[in-house]
Amino acid sequence: MSTTLDLGLPDRAPLAGLPARVRIHEVGPRDGLQNESVTVPVEVKAEFIARLAAAGLRTVEAASFVHPKWVPQLADAEQLFPLLAPVAREYGDELRLPALVPNERGLDRALAHGVREVAVFGSATETFAQRNLNRSVAESLEMFAPVVRRATEAGLRVRGYLSMCFGDPWEGPVPVAKVVEVGRALLDLGCAELSLGDTIGTGTPGQVAALLREFAAQGTGPEVLAVHFHDTYGQALANTLTALQHGVTVVDSSAGGLGGCPYAKSATGNLATEDLVWMLDGLGIDTGVDLAALAATSAWMAGHLGRPSPSRAVRALTH
Repeated sequence: MSTTLDLGLPDRAPLAGLPARVRIHEVGPRDGLQNESVTVPVEVKAEFIARLAAAGLRTVEAASFVHPKWVPQLADAEQLFPLLAPVAREYGDELRLPALVPNERGLDRALAHGVREVAVFGSATETFAQRNLNRSVAESLEMFAPVVRRATEAGLRVRGYLSMCFGDPWEGPVPVAKVVEVGRALLDLGCAELSLGDTIGTGTPGQVAALLREFAAQGTGPEVLAVHFHDTYGQALANTLTALQHGVTVVDSSAGGLGGCPYAKSATGNLATEDLVWMLDGLGIDTGVDLAALAATSAWMAGHLGRPSPSRAVRALTH
């Protein structure tokens, strides 16, 4: 059956003021699979990552070195990274395979397996910090400080995630000033990039614009910022476009729209990478991603999970 790709779609119609290229930070293997009720075999995870790389994605977040009791679906990080050696050799320095580390113990495990890029994950709100890390916001920053320092000294690139940037299920709206305060603190620790997360998907374009303007007013430009939107209320693409209009060029997404958050039950799936690539292709923005290959990969993973992909683009391209 012919697909829309066979017809040459999407038509490209660029908009002024947008970046020429966007780097997609693929989080499906980590953020996507961590919220699944079933544990995906490590061999399937390794093939998933290899297929994502073959589809043109060059930043694929592979795993998380957290305690297995926290996220049992990701308890196999030690087994996964050796299986990724062939794909790492194939693409060399072009392919980035970061992993999350919550603390120095997690960093030690990552270093032992040759991980070259890590991320820490903080919260803009006190309640989520306590539920996710069993610490206050200030205490979590204290925990991250030696992790970032040691990782940087070892030559690793460190990313900072900031959750609950637009709304919190326990605290409600999150003040822009608080998000900027905690975000800048993560950057001051030495994080090379800060990903702003709409963990429960309540953000709207006006909120995104206001937050990015305040970061800029405080001296933090879009060159060190990324955005991470969940599509709970269907706002992820609109929010992404707003971020691009404000100079952001790094967008987190999850193949097939997998994901959620085990510590915030109102968080549904991430922005689907296929939906994102469709929009960016239509805008004439280069991503380096083969949409047909990516959609086939997500359909393959949906088969392993035993359910259809929530991505609209995947359903349209693989029916």
